[in-house]
Amino acid sequence: MAYIFIMETQTKGYNLTIPVNDFQLSYDDVGEGSIPIIFLHGFPFDKTMWQGQLDFLKSSYRLIACDIRGFGKSTDEESALSMDLFADDLIQFMDKLSIEKAIVCGLSMGGFVALNAMKRFPDRFDALILCDTQCIADTAEVKEKRCAAINEIENEGVSNFNEGFIKKVFHKDSVVNKKELVEELRHVVFSNSEHIIKQGLIALAERSETCSILKEINIPTLILCGREDEVTPLVQSESMHTSIEGSILHVIDNVGHVSNLEQPDGFNKYLHDFLTGIEGINFEKINGTERMA
Repeated sequence: MAYIFIMETQTKGYNLTIPVNDFQLSYDDVGEGSIPIIFLHGFPFDKTMWQGQLDFLKSSYRLIACDIRGFGKSTDEESALSMDLFADDLIQFMDKLSIEKAIVCGLSMGGFVALNAMKRFPDRFDALILCDTQCIADTAEVKEKRCAAINEIENEGVSNFNEGFIKKVFHKDSVVNKKELVEELRHVVFSNSEHIIKQGLIALAERSETCSILKEINIPTLILCGREDEVTPLVQSESMHTSIEGSILHVIDNVGHVSNLEQPDGFNKYLHDFLTGIEGINFEKINGTERMA
């Protein structure tokens, strides 16, 4: 397949912006490498959650962290948000930067976007990193809870929802011993508008399952999960690991839903080991007729 790339940019640095799919996408682009690694954040966070990974890996790899549409500096207060739209944005963003193929790393909602893109555009990715995420769609019960949260936000504002969510994503020890980290993430969460929080909840509730495509994934795949993750429980990562042939699963102890923030040293080591392990792989062969061993 031939790809039509709209433009090419050599600009590098932090808080860059580029027009993509009728909005201004904000991103960081640092380091050097033949295959870019694109980082997609969770809900309701922004690209700053990947700063520890950018600092750790930028001497060896080209790293791109995006603010997903509506979040961070990628403002959009009008569009109806969805995983399909986020995945479309990702592919058009890659086209704008003349990136034919990338390694994509997504945490939580970012993982939903990565799997959505893998389902619809599988030939655009050379490796997949899934962090504290899952392939299942929301159950009826979870959808009802999201709807109730939206109703509460409309009636009482976002404060209660935000505070409850912040407490839920962290391991109990982090809440007590890593107060500065918790406060930093609280600031990010509260930076979102009420509209974006509600739209994000709708996008999460309406997403489609991607479990049915896992057995078709034939690129190197790393799965990372906090052992105490309450939002996307470990059993979901274990299920994805079973379904994706040749995938690697690492469980990070004493961690909740934001494993890259709570235990960055362990997270970064697993990330670095995976990237080092796939260097030199013939990606064209893998994406052709052969599966990984």
